[in-house]
Amino acid sequence: MGEKITLTCKDGETIGAYIARPQGPAKGGVVVLQEIFGANQHIRKTADRYAQEGYLAIAPALYDRVERDVELGYTGDEPKRGLEIRAKTELPKTLLDIEAAVEAVKSAGKVGVVGYCWGGTLAYASAVNLPSISAAVGYYGGGVAAMADKAPKVPVMLHFGETDHSISMADVEKVKAAQPGVPVYVYPAGHGFNCDERGSFHKESADLALSRTLEFFAKHLG
Repeated sequence: MGEKITLTCKDGETIGAYIARPQGPAKGGVVVLQEIFGANQHIRKTADRYAQEGYLAIAPALYDRVERDVELGYTGDEPKRGLEIRAKTELPKTLLDIEAAVEAVKSAGKVGVVGYCWGGTLAYASAVNLPSISAAVGYYGGGVAAMADKAPKVPVMLHFGETDHSISMADVEKVKAAQPGVPVYVYPAGHGFNCDERGSFHKESADLALSRTLEFFAKHLG
């Protein structure tokens, strides 16, 4: 369904991306923001799913400034490697990469971002910093609580797992208290519950979160 393309960012840097097109007229654009594992097969499948739902979907390779073509798995030393690469990224430059992805799909109409894990944090950062998007959805973003005092400029929806080993319920409550206008949903699941390639995958939670996300995008990107 999709293909790999190259994006040119405002500072002249080029990064890779995977773009998936809907069969009929697009309802809008969706930028899919990766986990710490790179723009891997799961992220491409996620972009394909949004394309199936009628959106022009794109997943930028947000590690390309540090190391190109990173695709990691979920076991052994790969999560550690993902954390090490992520630590070398710089948020202002990553936001330029996200902007370039938004630019690539804005021909479809309004653009939303949806992110998972690190991408969940980036989705909230995008809502705070990028005027070019119209909505943002974050799944289990560990850095959201640290930014919760910053008001998003666009509608935001957040999903968390109540047994997440890396995000405490105290952090979730902090987000709720700081941003009472942001819908925050908590599921009987752990970190990464949306990814069907991880041991923490929880289908019922993933399906419910997706249905809420699609309804949210239909409202704000339509």
